Amino acid sequence: MLSSPIRIASRSASTQVLPRGLAAITQKNPDDVVITFAKRTAMGRAKKGQLKDTTVDELLQALFKASLASAKIDTAKIDDICVGVCHPPSPLYISRAAALAAGIHNHVPISTVNRLCSSGLMAIRNTAHAIKSGEVTLGLAVGVESMSTDPRPDPKVSEPVDAHKEPHDCIQPMGWTSEMVAEHYNVPREKQDAYALISHSRAIQAFKAGVFKDEILPIDIRGQTIDTDDTIRLTTTADSLKGLKPVFPNWGSTPSTTAGNASGVGDGAALCVMTTRANAEKEGLTVVAKFVGTSVVGVEPRFMGISPVVAIPKLLAQHGLTKDGIDVYEINEAFASQFAYCVEELGVSMDKINPNGGSIAISHPLGMTGVRQVVTGLQHLKRMNQQVLLTSMCVGSGMGAAGLFVNES
Repeated sequence: MLSSPIRIASRSASTQVLPRGLAAITQKNPDDVVITFAKRTAMGRAKKGQLKDTTVDELLQALFKASLASAKIDTAKIDDICVGVCHPPSPLYISRAAALAAGIHNHVPISTVNRLCSSGLMAIRNTAHAIKSGEVTLGLAVGVESMSTDPRPDPKVSEPVDAHKEPHDCIQPMGWTSEMVAEHYNVPREKQDAYALISHSRAIQAFKAGVFKDEILPIDIRGQTIDTDDTIRLTTTADSLKGLKPVFPNWGSTPSTTAGNASGVGDGAALCVMTTRANAEKEGLTVVAKFVGTSVVGVEPRFMGISPVVAIPKLLAQHGLTKDGIDVYEINEAFASQFAYCVEELGVSMDKINPNGGSIAISHPLGMTGVRQVVTGLQHLKRMNQQVLLTSMCVGSGMGAAGLFVNES
């Protein structure tokens, strides 16, 4: 089943010479693409939480204002902004309007990118590539989503396209792909709940210890300060997970996906300031991390969730690294079915993966997650005095992505 994706992973995507090996990726060069600021908003539970009435443009405006004040950068020196976002109508217009409303100069252009769950990572990727090419010196990479005000649309294709198996599968609901992975790769409900409990338990512990405060940037929404996640279910136990009914009873031979072992639905935003190392030193900006590279892959749409097992090895191979050379992995928990399979197929210890919980526990605002994982992972590396972060996620329609970063805090 994985022969085609593995073949894809081994194919070279470019003739560019990439840094290979730990010494190379951690080396500091003037033309390195670096992150000088990485923060996220607190997240809100979709339809019920603190951001349920906050639209994407209002959320972005608040994030831009708070970030510019905290990052202490001259808005006149911003060359470009890229916003990863999936579902709001006219996303470019509202993102541009939000930037202007936040006080960003009108000469600063903006773009939006949608690669579903990897949209935030793609914003980082696009910004990094623009900086590396010399077209941009200072850019903002943003991930945002309001699952409350912009729920996932029902994708449709024409009858001639839908008549083919893979095109038909690629527009099916993500819950269906979760059940297909669970059934085909034999991931039983008990295993899914066990991995979900790890996520919930770690997030609860981190929340109670105040760990997330380091990565959250307080924002002001209509006179109210938003600075604490309201998505973490503090009373979750093994028994409470066991008692939940499957939410997709009509899919799969033995439906097993529940509200407790699938990613939470939420609202939120995250932002990275990116530039060259030389410019950061010139402007007196503190380097938080070095951007190393990304990988993007495709897999069979029916088994969308397995894609991290293709994206991660591809990224490691690009940079001459082994899985043991990574200090922390942030692998998105879209569903416990696919997450459990990926963890066990990759052969990486859970001690290194999502040490403070993942999207099952803290929620998955689609466009935000790709940046949120970077923010969360870098803060953890800083606390633990570690270096290398690898993020990854499956992507709707049968794709996957991964990103590699070096902590310098």
